[in-house]
Amino acid sequence: MSADEPQGGAEQPLMAHLLELRARLLKIVLGVLLIFVPLSFFAKHLYSLLAHPLLALLPSGSSMIATEVASPFFTPIKLAAVVAFVAAMPWVLWQVWAFVAPGLYKSERRLVAPLMASSTLLFYGGVAFAYFLVLPTVFRFMVGAAPEGVAVMTDISKYLDFVLTIFVAFGFAFETPVALVLLVKTGFVTPRQLAGNREYVIVGAFVLGAVFTPPDVISQIMLAVPVYLLYEIGIIAARILVPGSAAVDAQREQGSA
Repeated sequence: MSADEPQGGAEQPLMAHLLELRARLLKIVLGVLLIFVPLSFFAKHLYSLLAHPLLALLPSGSSMIATEVASPFFTPIKLAAVVAFVAAMPWVLWQVWAFVAPGLYKSERRLVAPLMASSTLLFYGGVAFAYFLVLPTVFRFMVGAAPEGVAVMTDISKYLDFVLTIFVAFGFAFETPVALVLLVKTGFVTPRQLAGNREYVIVGAFVLGAVFTPPDVISQIMLAVPVYLLYEIGIIAARILVPGSAAVDAQREQGSA
């Protein structure tokens, strides 16, 4: 088998693909449930950990509130389900990989496997960065900005939605290197073009910081700076993982001369 031939050999009928897809989806659901079931017994403890960055900054005797009847039960369960899916992400990606791998060329399989692994680690890194560094900074600003005589008593459901939004924003922001490598691999851009757009990336990073963080400079910088650094890492990774990109840069430079 050559490097230009798919691993799966002869093309399979549509029904076989659908059956394989159903089997992979079922395995994904079972994998997430296998983690969710035991986590559901510790849902309250999980929520306590999630709420710690805010509760640690509230005055003594303050607490969070539940404005809906069922939110004290469903909000921690919702958190447990999200944690279960995130924890099962390596299993989910493995099932996706097992489904698409037979149709990939050998050169593509060598690139996709490390990209899937690195994307998972980068997403986890973004969530950890948000939890340990960003959230304390954000909540310190919010608590300090409250007018005198106003007690900060956040609803547990709205708090969960806010924190998940921050996690998703930072998790996907940390995927920047993977996105750049894929763009270079598919031929949309070259490393030299990416390097020439640094000034636009800096502006865009601060715009993202203004959208997904409170209106204080520190929080915006905490999102903008990592995004820009990851952009530079993505350029370096693209030059290493896509060797032909340097030749493409040279050809385009000759063509524009």
